[in-house]
Amino acid sequence: MKLTVLTDNNTIINQYFLGEPALSFYIEIEDKKILFDTGYSDVFLKNAQKLKINLKNLDYIILSHGHDDHTGGLKHIKELLKDEIKKPQIIACNNVFDGRYDENGDFGCPLKKSEVEKTFDVIYAKEPYFISDDIVFLGPINRTTDFEAKEPDGINRETNSPDFVKDDSALAVKTDEGLVIITGCSHSGIVNICKQACSVFETDKIKTIIGGLHLINASSQQLTKTVDYIASLNTKELHTCHCTGLKAQFALNSISDVKETGSGSVLYF
Repeated sequence: MKLTVLTDNNTIINQYFLGEPALSFYIEIEDKKILFDTGYSDVFLKNAQKLKINLKNLDYIILSHGHDDHTGGLKHIKELLKDEIKKPQIIACNNVFDGRYDENGDFGCPLKKSEVEKTFDVIYAKEPYFISDDIVFLGPINRTTDFEAKEPDGINRETNSPDFVKDDSALAVKTDEGLVIITGCSHSGIVNICKQACSVFETDKIKTIIGGLHLINASSQQLTKTVDYIASLNTKELHTCHCTGLKAQFALNSISDVKETGSGSVLYF
């Protein structure tokens, strides 16, 4: 598996790729080409072009959840693919296209559900969805921990109620060395995500975690329990980025090797 970071908050010195507070990965695995999240703007397209990655050949677009820093680029990929006969399938959870807002305004997907479905075949996963025997979109995450996903993130415009981002999910890939967990923001809790991935694949071995862990404003209890859980996995390295937060990365680096990750990073597994 080859994973290229197309968009992240962080940029790597001397590489000169664009960054923004958002996330997008390009994944090549088996014979499949997957775009995992689309960032906030067209930054992912500009970086892909510089990396000579052809996003017209995608098989899947996976949306980790419906916030605009992960779905904002959909309008740009839609424009890029408008004249293509073959278009990728989108895989996401229900409610991914719900409107969301807070005191600062709207921050849901800029495209309405009906607009997306006119262009793309959308698979709304109600349970773990196997792309292949070794690649699974985890679907709705079972929230079993007592320290994660306890605070809402804005208001869901469709229900006019506090939004707990129930559409948040992740991708898990089985390798010979253990699972690779690829996550967008981990609003459902990275421990919950890892436990669900282990349950789906009937293993307790996780090789690494890549993505945002949403620990930037975590309570001391959440941070401590998360670090303790990840320590129990005995992972040799982590690729935390986006919304993980500096304090959390310091804490995680005490129990695993946190690798610098940013726009333009290329990882092999």
